[in-house]
Amino acid sequence: MTPHPAPEETAEDYGQNLAHASVLIIDDEPGMRNFLIKTLGARCRHVEQARTCAEGAMILDQMHFDLVILDNIMPGKTGLDWLEEQRRVGLFADTILITAYADLDTAIKALRAGVTDFVLKPFRANQILNSVARALDRKYLARENYLLRHELSAGGQAARGRLLGHSPAIQSVRAMLGKLAPAPTSVLFTGASGTGKEIAARTLHGLSNRAEKPFVAVNCAAISADRIAEELFGVVEDGRARKDGLLLHADGGTLLLDEVAQLPEHVQAALLRVLEDKRIRPIGSEREIPLNLRFLFATNADLKAAVNAGRFRADLFHRINIVNVEMPSLKERQEDIVELAALFMSEFSGALGMPALDLDADVLLKLSRYDWPGNVRELRNLIERSVILGAFPEEFAGSGRGGGEQALETLEYVEQRHIMAVLDACGGNRAEAARRLGVARKTIDRKCAAWGV
Repeated sequence: MTPHPAPEETAEDYGQNLAHASVLIIDDEPGMRNFLIKTLGARCRHVEQARTCAEGAMILDQMHFDLVILDNIMPGKTGLDWLEEQRRVGLFADTILITAYADLDTAIKALRAGVTDFVLKPFRANQILNSVARALDRKYLARENYLLRHELSAGGQAARGRLLGHSPAIQSVRAMLGKLAPAPTSVLFTGASGTGKEIAARTLHGLSNRAEKPFVAVNCAAISADRIAEELFGVVEDGRARKDGLLLHADGGTLLLDEVAQLPEHVQAALLRVLEDKRIRPIGSEREIPLNLRFLFATNADLKAAVNAGRFRADLFHRINIVNVEMPSLKERQEDIVELAALFMSEFSGALGMPALDLDADVLLKLSRYDWPGNVRELRNLIERSVILGAFPEEFAGSGRGGGEQALETLEYVEQRHIMAVLDACGGNRAEAARRLGVARKTIDRKCAAWGV
């Protein structure tokens, strides 16, 4: 048995997941525990040891581990017997079994208990490191696949955009997100549908120290009331089978509960306990799992009215309403319409392989005068639909259409041309032009000064 790995080996040799892993070693032999700690301690984020199964169970009650390395032959009971017991009470970590005896009965029992891999004694350092690395790679690949399927099924790809615009309203939101990013505080995003609440939440996650960890968005209104607790918290079935919930999949990262006002009352109560204790109890589990997670919430509903009507728990409302970020409607940030329209036009014409439409002065004027009840989402949908059909709807149509050089003009030039056209239509009256454009008079003065007008 080699007590130390070769000095030239690094964490990269066994994959990046090893460096972020937490591992629990359960073995009654001091020599084996010391060897495993020396082998894994320098490469893993956190390594704990237990001399007995009972001690291991106590440690599992205190924190969650990515992986358990378990000796099979120990005093009192075998590692596999203990593992089956732990699966019934709620053990969600993957497990590597180390044993000197790998007969068929042991192998079958291990598979039923959910053992990830066998390592036969005696073994060298590189053997256990390779086994741990493989187990972690499978674990994180399975999590990524699960979260990707969840996001695709929820239509989340469309929300992976940027927080666009330079209006004072959206700049204020950006400044607030910058202040909130370093803190672990829960944030409640409010605002009408289509204002970009999920995009703002993703932006906050990207600015935080959790940016490399998962961001999981859950639309509470899209999951049936009888399934949402299982989807969020996970479930242990018949003592062996398990399903990790979205909260556990997001562990270490950020969870956004969108349409939080739609949560059923029993899930509201369970969520309140999670927020207070930072622990979850999967359905059917006897053990609570410690959780390292930042919670974000979003709603277009009036939560105070829901509390007064008895549809939403008052204690939960006060727990999630620590910081409120109100997303402005598109009507409140009309200065951004030119930029948004041009960027969406470029995005969809490129993605669809179709010619861009000309955002001439008439089109931009009509876009700026519209109220946009569906906000940025409605504008985005309008541009996509217009590119596909090859023309704007009649109520937004301008003096011309088509791609070519006009569609490739800079945003600054498009904006300047639009404002100057409106000024011409107003006979040079800047106050009237500002009114038509839905911006402040000083914005027009500042722009004209910059253009030398």
